[in-house]
Amino acid sequence: MIEVRELHEMAELERVDALFDDIWHFAPAAPPITIELMRALSHAGGYVAGAFEEDGGIVGASVGFLAADRTLHSHVTGATRPGIGYELKLHQRRWAMERGLERITWTYDPLVRRNAHFNLAKLGARPLEYLPCFYGVLGDAINQGDESDRLLASWPLAAPHVAALVRGEPYDRPVAPGAVVALADEGGRPVATPVDVAARTVLVAVPEDVEGLRGADPGAGKAWRHAVRDVLGGLMAEGHAVTGFSGKRYYVVERA
Repeated sequence: MIEVRELHEMAELERVDALFDDIWHFAPAAPPITIELMRALSHAGGYVAGAFEEDGGIVGASVGFLAADRTLHSHVTGATRPGIGYELKLHQRRWAMERGLERITWTYDPLVRRNAHFNLAKLGARPLEYLPCFYGVLGDAINQGDESDRLLASWPLAAPHVAALVRGEPYDRPVAPGAVVALADEGGRPVATPVDVAARTVLVAVPEDVEGLRGADPGAGKAWRHAVRDVLGGLMAEGHAVTGFSGKRYYVVERA
């Protein structure tokens, strides 16, 4: 049994800080958020929450702030085991809807397959913008000096497909016939293919395990970073919409 609750006290926020450090192993001067800022956000009505096991152990946390246009922006979320991130997102959704907010946004690394599947297929969020090297070069243990490209995801809280997913009803939008692959994974390397202008649906692959690839083959990791930036980022810059994540490996892009 997991309990997710809002946090306000310094002792609780210190536990969140320790949890985040255990997950990412940030450099001392480069945490994603400080204890003092969490305290200020909590006091000012922002979102600071933790997920706890029955014995009181903290297994996840999330911090967000109110943004423009009736939006909660989820700045950082971390969890120590599968399923906790989903519980945090459901708590965020309830919290936001109780306050009349219409959507939650967050950024994530477009190369991480499991995050893309979780955000787009399980939650029903949709990417709005490709942000190259959004946080600069990151030196934590997970990112290992990689450039911090991010997708800005938007979660429309009351949308019918989101409500269905939250109820546990699968929402699997099939890929349209005639979809073409603009970026493929061939032997662990990205291979881009020119796409006919008549193709309405385009698929963009991401690597199977970019986090492992950064350590095992940094050159391949960098090649994927720039290939996805060029292909997916290029399509989005042209105004095309990312509408899903198919087969746990491809972004689905519908061309305008």
